[in-house]
This record gives sequence, structure tokens and C-alpha cells, in this order.
Amino acid sequence: MSYFDAASAAPLHPVAREALLASLDEGWADPARLYREGRRARLLLDAAREAAAEAVGCRPDELVFTPSGTQAVHAGVSGALAARRRVGRRLLHSAVEHSAVLHAAAVHEAAGGTRGELAVDRTGRVAAGEVGAALGPDTALVCLQSANHEVGTEQPVEEVAALCREAGVPLLVDAAQSLPWGPVPGAWSLLAASAHKWGGPPGVGLLAVRKGTRFAPQGPQDERESGRSAGFENIPAVVAAAASLRALRAGAETGDEAARLRRLVDRIRERVPQLVPDVEVVGDPVHRLPHLVTFSCLYVDGEALLHELDRAGFSVSSGSSCTSSTLTPSHVLRAMGVLSEGNVRVSLPYGTAEAEVERFLEVLPQVVHSVRERLGVSAAEAGAARATAGGTGHATRAPAPPEAAEPAAGPAGSGDGSGGLVVDSLGKRCPIPVIELAKVIGEVPVGGTVTVLSDDEAARQDIPAWCSMRGQEYVGERAAGRGAAYVVRRRA
Repeated sequence: MSYFDAASAAPLHPVAREALLASLDEGWADPARLYREGRRARLLLDAAREAAAEAVGCRPDELVFTPSGTQAVHAGVSGALAARRRVGRRLLHSAVEHSAVLHAAAVHEAAGGTRGELAVDRTGRVAAGEVGAALGPDTALVCLQSANHEVGTEQPVEEVAALCREAGVPLLVDAAQSLPWGPVPGAWSLLAASAHKWGGPPGVGLLAVRKGTRFAPQGPQDERESGRSAGFENIPAVVAAAASLRALRAGAETGDEAARLRRLVDRIRERVPQLVPDVEVVGDPVHRLPHLVTFSCLYVDGEALLHELDRAGFSVSSGSSCTSSTLTPSHVLRAMGVLSEGNVRVSLPYGTAEAEVERFLEVLPQVVHSVRERLGVSAAEAGAARATAGGTGHATRAPAPPEAAEPAAGPAGSGDGSGGLVVDSLGKRCPIPVIELAKVIGEVPVGGTVTVLSDDEAARQDIPAWCSMRGQEYVGERAAGRGAAYVVRRRA
């Protein structure tokens, strides 16, 4: 079995395993006690803090350990906002932040605060200038991830940090995905990370608050971890997390493993569109993590695709709505304006063999083909849809559309009274509405329209994305009975 989901949780690093087992015998006592066992535990905790702080790029007394990376984010956001309550109550964050940040922002908003969402481009990257323009006298905090967890795009943290410092606004960086590959540059104020992302044991996070940053911990407090994370420290897990991070960082300094994984990811980025028709590779092609690549396949059910890859021996993840318990598309892919259906994220752990990647590239085309066939899309039909559309697959994001005329509901392929066709996909989940659109677009003349009726939330994202990939014009949408009407005009 090839595990290709390190962005969710990396396999336990061998160094972490050794440190965990060793510290179980030495680090079980209360590090706050003065007797021998307590002093021994305190030495282990202090050494782990120093190692982690060196990897982060901060002082040991600026860093505390938390029960998880999510807890570190929540504590960092609430503590920074509370300390700057008199300055203002506005929180700024990018549209592609991890759900931990979004949940903390929602709690802040429910308590009477305000928040602003910073847009990203089609690669998932914010513009530093737009962040600077959004800073105001009431801005209390800015949150920006160092690299995206779904598509791997790196953010301009150093530039944003400089703008925030000039404006006197603290910047919290979620470094969960990037920390194993190197320290986060720039004059950031707060930083959060999670050990299971780099091969440490789960249940360990870290929060760094640099000196000079106003911070007021929220919730019940005790004397541990500078009052910023209550409860008895899990010293064996903390020691293992710090040891594995130090080991990874030592390897990252040579750049060998990062460069090797980047070459493997480059191979996936290049060959998947060649091997599988109708695929869009998403994320920034240059400013990205070395081990992560995400692509979306047209006319494919994401859940079925993941199950088939699992049966073939590959563990990958997805941002498709059909793989989520909420049945809504990934907020990251939605903010980027890219296709969500048939989405696959491959994130290679340290030590991934080249042969595993080659086998993945051998298996993927047949897996996609079999899923498409089950959905009634043959290879010939997919190719015909592409040829009819005349798209290049590299179009830019479609502009915000005007309101479309209200169509008359009708069966798939029926007229709408204005010379166009209406595809009734009500009650059908994506990618079916997109498949039905692709099958009939060639039946209307150039300049004619196809209206798709759908009550699946994913259609709001995937139909415009299909138009962008296929060179067609997305006219717009409006309410239509129990769903929405999406109008597409044929360009070629």
C-alpha cells in the first residue's frame, strides 16, 4: 500500500518512535515538581522546547506546546484578538485558510467582532498588496497560512509580515504544512503548527508568540506552558515531536529530500494531463510545497475515484464535495474558482520511492477511465466534448456574471423558448450535471445557450470551472424552482 496523504498526517518518523519509547521511562513525572523524577521530566521538556524553538526560529520562552495544532490556532487567534480589543475587533484572513482558522473567526464574529476575507487568485495565492490595502485602524489581527494544505501553494508571508509590522498589526501564521521544510521567513508575530504533519505523534501542537506581541490567553488557565495551554504536558509525545522535527530539519538543510520529492511531484504534474484526458492541475506551479500536487478530473465522481485508488493500493485525499460529510465543495477550491469534481490530492511523505510514483501513474489512467465509464462517459465522448469546446484548459477565472434570464424548466435537451437547450439535472449530484452539459453543448449553434437546472451546490462551482477549462462562456445563474439555472453560451 502506498500512502500518499502526508498533508493530512505523516507516518510516524523513526526518530519520533525511538524518542517516544525512551521518554516513556523518563518523562512520566510532573515537570513542576522538585524531586528527582520531576527534574528529569523538566529537563526533557526544556530540551524539547529548545529544539522546537530552533526549528521555528524563535526563543524557547516564546514557544509553548498545546494538545493539537487546532488548539494552537484557536489559542493564538483568541489571545491576540483579546489583547487588542481596544484597538479594534476586525480579523483579516485569506479565503483558503485551514478550517481551524475559519472556525476561530466564526466564534469571533458571533461574539460581536468583524472579519474580512482576502481573495486569492486561481493558483490559491493572495496578493501582498491587497493585504496591505485591507489593513485599517480597526484591524486587530491578520491570519495567513504559510502554504495551503489542499493545493500546496505558498503564500507571500514575508511581504505580508513587513506590511503588517509597518501598520502595527500582528500576523499569525499557520505553518502546519511548511514547517518540516524550513522556518517561516519574515517578522511574523504568532505561529502555530502541528506535530502529526511532520511525522511526530498526534496530539501535539505548538504556538509561538514573539516578544513584544500583545497577548491575553483566554479560557481557564494554570501555571503550565506560561499560562497559554492548560493541563499536564504529554512529555513523551512532546519529546518525540521535537526530535522528529529536528531530524527532518537536519535533512532539509541539505535540500536533498525536498529536491527529490519535488522532482517526483513535477513528474506527476507533467504526466497526469498527458495520460488522462480532461484534467486540470491546480495550485501555483512555482511557489509551492515540494511534496504536494492536486489535480481534478472532469466527468469523474471523486468518492468513486478515491475508492478505486484505494483498491489499487494508493491512499490519497480529495476536496471534492462527494467525499465530504457536508456534501459541499472544498472552500479552498471554491475560492480559487477551479474544478472540484474528481479532485485528487497527492502528498508524498519523506522517503517515498520513485517506483511508487511510477506505479501510481500506471494505475491512474485506467482507474479514471473505469469511473467515467460507470457514469456513462466513454473516452471518445470526453474527447469529443473537448474538441467541440475548443478549450485549452488554461483559461483564466471567469468574471462575475450578470443575472441570467429565467429559463423554462424542461427535460434534458429541451428548448427554453429562446433557441437554447435546457438540461434538467435536478436531483442529480455532480458530476452528472456537468456530464449532461458536455454531451449537449455541441447541439447548439455558436452563440447559442444551454441552461442547466441543478439543485446540487457543487454545480455552482463546477459548471463555471468547466466553462473556463473548455473555452465556453459562463453567462450566469439565478433561482429556478427548487434549484438554480446555470446558463452557458457556446463560443466555438
